[in-house]
Amino acid sequence: MKSDSPEPATPGSAGAGGLDDAAFAQMNQSPEFQRLKSTFRRFVFPMTAAFLIWYLLYVVLSAYARDFMGTKVVGNINVALVFGLLQFLSTFLIAWAYERHARRKLEPLAAQVAAPGDGPAAAALVPEPAPAPDDAADAAKEDPAGDGAADGTEAGDGREEEKK
Repeated sequence: MKSDSPEPATPGSAGAGGLDDAAFAQMNQSPEFQRLKSTFRRFVFPMTAAFLIWYLLYVVLSAYARDFMGTKVVGNINVALVFGLLQFLSTFLIAWAYERHARRKLEPLAAQVAAPGDGPAAAALVPEPAPAPDDAADAAKEDPAGDGAADGTEAGDGREEEKK
């Protein structure tokens, strides 16, 4: 059974938006790309290990330290509930920390890897920056209703023809 979803890009799938083997090998050997991979790994591997240890501690304590996990903290709230909620909090904190790390460290390095002189294939590796907040405000002024019609009427309601 064939899926309609596109194949993931691999080094040899240039037709799918990836790099051909030679371009990938060249990029992979560049000091800028090595620095990018190293910076990525220095954040991701320790953070992953820390979270897995934290999660496994929660599971092990829930299985083998039932008395401790059942200890009431406040009212009917016990240690297990607090630890469970802290799992969610730590997940969101890790996501926030990674986004901050990527924005401050990884994106500038990725821009160096895909410098304009490296050709169109390398430039495609760096995503375009999100529009500045001022751009969004300008768009809201042009389309106050947010419906795609610049004159404030609903798009396709026929009233724009009456105003002509």
